[in-house]
Amino acid sequence: MHRMFKFFKVICLLFVFAMLSGCATDKHKPVELSVFAAISLTDALTELGEAFATENQVKVYYNFSASTTLQRQLETGASGDVFISASPRQIIALETNGLIEVGSRHDLLTNRLVLVSDDAADISVETPNSLAMPEIARIAIGHPNIVPAGTYAKEALTHFGLSETLQSKLIFGMDVRTTLAYVTAGNVDIAIVYKTDTTLTENIKVLYEFPSEAYTPIIYPAVIMKGSQRKQLARRFMTYLQSMQSGEVFEKHGFTFLD
Repeated sequence: MHRMFKFFKVICLLFVFAMLSGCATDKHKPVELSVFAAISLTDALTELGEAFATENQVKVYYNFSASTTLQRQLETGASGDVFISASPRQIIALETNGLIEVGSRHDLLTNRLVLVSDDAADISVETPNSLAMPEIARIAIGHPNIVPAGTYAKEALTHFGLSETLQSKLIFGMDVRTTLAYVTAGNVDIAIVYKTDTTLTENIKVLYEFPSEAYTPIIYPAVIMKGSQRKQLARRFMTYLQSMQSGEVFEKHGFTFLD
């Protein structure tokens, strides 16, 4: 009986030790911040996230995709702390559904829209009307219903009266990086993408930059999600994104800070 009691005591002590060890592990587990962001921000935010994580002893996890895809994920219960869209449209939709922390929105960046081709392609575009030439057979844009870059591209084509004329030539990408990849892979002759995407590879040639009046201003709003369990850390991250240090990184990747 005494031996059984000692055995039971040892088991209890081992159980308590395991529980305490688990608590200690959880206690020292790094705080995690979940950031949903437009895929065009991938390179700039990855660089900034590493610096922020080191300075604050936290982990930053990114979910990069088309802005409308991210909006739908957040609407259907995905857990995110910060959302940075490539268009105010997705932010307004989430705000309407009561999913954004009131007063947290900050319009962070702006971008430009350009026509690009593969660097080796013998293509010249002096005006958007050149896109109607028969030698330009395929033009990639982001899907206008999903990708903000595609929405802006459609607006630009409409501005120049080309939307209907070019309809049969259009190939739709599911995000702006896919749209750019169609050019580098030789699947299309031309793509309409953000100017910042042209910094990703030396094999891309900018043929034409659309005038700003041809499309709605490209604005990247950043917000904190109402359901975030780490709002204080999210606010710190938002402040960090607006710093001079972050501005230099964004500028390096082709973005412009909004005043």
